Amino acid sequence: MEWLSDPHVWASLATLTALEIVLGIDNLVFIAILANKLPEEQRDRARKVGLALALLMRLALLASISWIAGLTTSVFEVAGQAFSWRDLILIGGGLFLIFKGTREIHERVEGHDEAVGATLARATFQGVILQIIILDAVFSLDSVITAVGMAEELWVMVTAVIIAVALMLVASAPLSAFVSRHPTVKMLALSFLLLIGMVLVADGFGFHIPKGYIYAAMGFSILVESLNLIAAGRRKRKEAEGAH
Repeated sequence: MEWLSDPHVWASLATLTALEIVLGIDNLVFIAILANKLPEEQRDRARKVGLALALLMRLALLASISWIAGLTTSVFEVAGQAFSWRDLILIGGGLFLIFKGTREIHERVEGHDEAVGATLARATFQGVILQIIILDAVFSLDSVITAVGMAEELWVMVTAVIIAVALMLVASAPLSAFVSRHPTVKMLALSFLLLIGMVLVADGFGFHIPKGYIYAAMGFSILVESLNLIAAGRRKRKEAEGAH
């Protein structure tokens, strides 16, 4: 029970939990966008199933730390560039994010998202869950590798992951509703998916981009969009007051 009085353990838990939450935001945004393509009565279940799968996948990966370590070992080289299974998973996941983000943006810009895309999406609950599973695998691998690098105790990693996913579960419904209400926020979220996809592909090819820069750019974009929403809200209130 010495760990109870060890400040380093608690600091590690707090830091890792915060980092897991930040890493989980990407996953949560993707799940929210996919779930919103389903009929209203299926959305909450899709979000809960997606986050439950993310938790189970991360716990399973943590239980296979030796296997995770093996994923970072080079398996082949191309033109002097070594690739591991982790690199291939990140490249595949990044390309999938770029494809999905581009397709979703195209549907919204062309204006047939509500008419055609929504009609097709109503019968694709299993398809949405499959897409969530694919991205869960990518984000879970990145999350677990980060956890293994930051903590030595398995219980610290498991606790951080459980807390992060629990908070994501609480935030999933409000975030999904907010994204659905504001088309510009949805477009911004899709742009984030493209950005994250490009970062994953670059990471897979050995070009590491510090995540701090990425989240700083995302944070600045969110700040600007928040100011736009506040300004739009004030204009609507003034118009409503003028109408009366």
